[in-house]
Amino acid sequence: MRSIYKLLFVVILASSSFVLAQDAEAFREAFLAGELSWDEVVARAQEEGEVRWFHWGGSDELNFWVEQEVVPAMAELGITLETSRVPDTRDAVDQVLADEATGSGLGEGTVDAVWINGENFLTLAAQDLLFGAFADKLPNSQYFYLEEDDPKALINRRDNGFPTELREVPWAQFQYTCMVDTARLPREDAPNTLEELETFVQNNPGRFTYVRPPDYIGNTFVQSVLYASSQQDATAFLEPLDAYTPEEFAALIEPGFEYLKRIEPFLLGGSGQEGARGNPIYPENQAANEAFLINGEVDMLCQMGAFTAAIGVQNGRFAETIENIVFPEGNMLANKSFIAIPSTAPNPAAALVLANVLSSPESHISKLGALGYFPGVDVPLLSDEQQREVEAAAPSLRGLTFDELAANEVPDTNATLIEVIQEVWEGYIAQDTEATVLELVQAVYDARQ
Repeated sequence: MRSIYKLLFVVILASSSFVLAQDAEAFREAFLAGELSWDEVVARAQEEGEVRWFHWGGSDELNFWVEQEVVPAMAELGITLETSRVPDTRDAVDQVLADEATGSGLGEGTVDAVWINGENFLTLAAQDLLFGAFADKLPNSQYFYLEEDDPKALINRRDNGFPTELREVPWAQFQYTCMVDTARLPREDAPNTLEELETFVQNNPGRFTYVRPPDYIGNTFVQSVLYASSQQDATAFLEPLDAYTPEEFAALIEPGFEYLKRIEPFLLGGSGQEGARGNPIYPENQAANEAFLINGEVDMLCQMGAFTAAIGVQNGRFAETIENIVFPEGNMLANKSFIAIPSTAPNPAAALVLANVLSSPESHISKLGALGYFPGVDVPLLSDEQQREVEAAAPSLRGLTFDELAANEVPDTNATLIEVIQEVWEGYIAQDTEATVLELVQAVYDARQ
């Protein structure tokens, strides 16, 4: 008799899952049309029962925070949070592309939500693989500037220069920041400009390197070098690729790539001699680069997040002698990252609930204190008490001030340029081909035809 009841339960469960998948499109249309109450969304999410969130998993602190804060918050709402910790967000995007290639529609894929920004968001948007304009329909949307004609909403409605069209909701704000171990490299000797970095690596070969593109930390270092080397200001990098001919874009980025070529022999593993490349080491990810700093193999490290140094010192990962510096002066890229929902999400209601939980002021304040991720919510929209909590939760900037960060902040690169920059770096730097920057740029343009 028990086996009969067990079989009946399995049939009912399978039938329920089939119905949820079948009416996922109707749910999406009703939600985006504003025809559902939030209580109805939560009720459906509880029927779905789980949500699959793909996020970068290269930080033990982040993974611990998710388990301690987000998993219980979702459980209180009757939803099980399953996380997939990917080494690169591109892995999650590739999974969505693979789902779509097999014919999966809404309710039939394997990815419910992704921590995402930049070219990865652009990839899903270009393939029409996003759920739709949900950001302003979450209860916690009140904590974001989202009105289209509000200048303060620009950073929330543009992702690396590409319109979000409310298809993702901000989750954190970051600024590219470099740190040094002052026990080995005193602040007064630390480089602040590209010229000073070049002098430093020539005098101290092997004491610096950067993460290998296409990892986004590596991309950002390269982009900051291109900004600082260009004869034009940062706005030139906010234009879409279609605004440039191959010759124009090559001319824009060539000075930066010539700089990267010059310093390469003096990076970790390089020959230490001008003109002799050696075997430069480009760590595959941020964790690997941090290990070089921690083990005393390099003296300077660049990454996303002005509070990362303080969090690392606080939890004992970094030495007390780690401090932030201004670098490169006038060209410290800043952006927001987001939570997006793919159009193939197997549990779309639960994904919306997750996005709302991650958009709460409490979540952002907790994340700031634990991880040093500056809030993605717009702080002026918080209550006076919540703003005081933000101030209290913020870790130390360890050698910098908010004024210095603001004075050196520049907006991140237009997402359509990043693929070209990556391809040029791979050919011109990593593979050390004989092709010119223009030839490599032209090859990318030709492939787009």
